[in-house]
Amino acid sequence: MDIGGKIKHLRKLKGLTLEELASRSELSKGFLSQLERNLTSPSIATLDDILEALGTSLSEFFKDESDDRVVFRANDFYVDAKEDHTIKWIVPNAQKHMMEPILLELPPGGRSFDMSPTKGEEFAYVLDGAIVLCMDDKQHIVRKGETFYIKCTTFHHLENKRQSTARVLWVSTPPLF
Repeated sequence: MDIGGKIKHLRKLKGLTLEELASRSELSKGFLSQLERNLTSPSIATLDDILEALGTSLSEFFKDESDDRVVFRANDFYVDAKEDHTIKWIVPNAQKHMMEPILLELPPGGRSFDMSPTKGEEFAYVLDGAIVLCMDDKQHIVRKGETFYIKCTTFHHLENKRQSTARVLWVSTPPLF
């Protein structure tokens, strides 16, 4: 089970930052960050504290989800709208799978969240507009109908430097969003 990924997903569903969850669970932001990236494991007592802060319990967290659905509709999506980007999780509970797809919308001047280096890979297809893939000190323009595929060995994010909204289908493996 991807405990860190599931905690991250629950935190994002609740609209909490790492700092807010750290405060609510009386843990450090650094520990929670490592936990979400599966770099450390919590004790049962610590996990219970985190889940209580997220409004759930150990039994709910470990409940076997035998949802074998293959088709997901718009009303199944979870939408997280921020000022500089909107994320639509288009496959519910994707953190339990090997890939995690999202739809990312960047308004003019918008910017995605920063992605840290991992052992994973990412693929994106630009549906509308154009984005700039910023990787450390390199920038790559990706236009409508174009794709990018990267190994996540560097810090990176996406920016929209155009005057129209950009929409991107972005898939990561393992789940990162």
